[in-house]
Amino acid sequence: MPPIARQAADLLLAARANPALKLADLPEALRPVDRPQAYAIQQLVAETFTGIGGWKVGSPSIDGPIQCGPMPLSGIMASPAAAPGAHTLRAIEAEVCFRIGHDLPPRATPYTRDEVIAAIAAAHPAIEILDSRFIDPDAIGPFTNLSDTQSHGGFIFGAGIADWHGIDFEAETVEQYVNGELHMTHTGNPCVDMIRLVVWMANEGAVWAGGLKTGQYVTCGSWTGKSVVAEKSKVRVLFPSLGEVLFDYI
Repeated sequence: MPPIARQAADLLLAARANPALKLADLPEALRPVDRPQAYAIQQLVAETFTGIGGWKVGSPSIDGPIQCGPMPLSGIMASPAAAPGAHTLRAIEAEVCFRIGHDLPPRATPYTRDEVIAAIAAAHPAIEILDSRFIDPDAIGPFTNLSDTQSHGGFIFGAGIADWHGIDFEAETVEQYVNGELHMTHTGNPCVDMIRLVVWMANEGAVWAGGLKTGQYVTCGSWTGKSVVAEKSKVRVLFPSLGEVLFDYI
């Protein structure tokens, strides 16, 4: 692992431990200039987690580049959930996630789409909480943000549906409510094919961590984009075919 990756990871870990140490940016010499450098830093940060409870993964289009970040087990919560809103970014994203039903360890032959689908135990509605180790995550470079697990701050999952295979996710319209008012709706995920993301995670994204493991959640990118809400807000996300997930900032 490059020495600068260790130095960058130590700065991010200090900011995780103490929000008062949030960074304007990484020192120029420590900023990752490509995805491999960003992932090297990200992995050093993830090694300090008590466990990886899941992965966030996304792509901007049906054939666009894919990138991911590990989610610490300690930040994964069942709906309804609550967390302090003070001194945080307070950004939320409405998402769909898939819970892994059996291990997909690294292997020489890539997993097929059918094999990955067979390993999925259920689909769930979800909310990803975004937070950052940077004062303004929109002011830093994309690879620096990737090194910071793409501003991951927490994850809430709703009840799962095992028989999800017939859902037309391209036609699904999510409704996002804030304090009881309809805040946003959107039809379909920008990546279009969410299973493509889970297959990539099995064959590439999670390999360094031993592959996808039973019970982990793979959440497949925001349907609504990032929404910043007030310090004390009640959030409800509803997918008609999956159900709802509830989260409060307190």
